Amino acid sequence: MDRRQENPPAAAPDPGHASTWVRDWQRSQTLDALRRLLSTSGRVTPALARRTGLSHTELSVLEHVMEEPMGPSELAQRIGVTTAAASGIVDRLVARGHAERQPHPTDRRRTAVVCTASGREELMEHLMPMFLELAQLDEAFTEAELEVINRFLTAADRAVARLL
Repeated sequence: MDRRQENPPAAAPDPGHASTWVRDWQRSQTLDALRRLLSTSGRVTPALARRTGLSHTELSVLEHVMEEPMGPSELAQRIGVTTAAASGIVDRLVARGHAERQPHPTDRRRTAVVCTASGREELMEHLMPMFLELAQLDEAFTEAELEVINRFLTAADRAVARLL
């Protein structure tokens, strides 16, 4: 019998009956593995911050500016601090040589914070072993398997993001 017929998807919980819904929760190997992955990934940033000697917020800012240059006010909004606090974080990253301020590419009145080569190297030195192992894992699956995995992870990401 198909697993989906044995365990039909749980209906959205009625807030008034949450304890019943939680009690009747159907565990599965997949959901347990996802829970462990989320728990482990939540511990990565603090561990990486300790290894690099950066604060959690400095690391968060560095990760954001690695993806794309942005101004201190955008950074403040992304990490949930004041603009003044974000500027202080940027000052510390600039002092370490991990970031620099440059004129904004489209608005010369603004400043963009960019990650420097040393900032990128600092993070990648610690992250590369994980990236290589994940790439090897990815290569071990067939295209059909990867489609199913991608569909699951994309939907799981949406479900988790609803908490944000």
